[in-house]
Amino acid sequence: MGKPVYKLLDHKGRVLIPKELRDAAGMGYGDIVSLGLKDGRVSVRKVSIIEVGDQSPEAVEAYVRAAIRTMPDDTRLSLIADLSGLMRQKEG
Repeated sequence: MGKPVYKLLDHKGRVLIPKELRDAAGMGYGDIVSLGLKDGRVSVRKVSIIEVGDQSPEAVEAYVRAAIRTMPDDTRLSLIADLSGLMRQKEG
């Protein structure tokens, strides 16, 4: 990479990774990224699998979102119906 890119964090601590950097790293919508901290530096890297045993809500959501992208449409629709049923049970 050439010149450094400077970005401001928003009020929720988010930062936009510029498209050029995402493209160079092979990152796209819905990809799972791993964030790390070493010597005061934050690193971001694309991963294809969640670390075994990580059951944090963020890891589970990332895994489910990645899995959904590879499912056939009929499986996705079935999953949506199941989730809608669970939400109705929770509300009722």
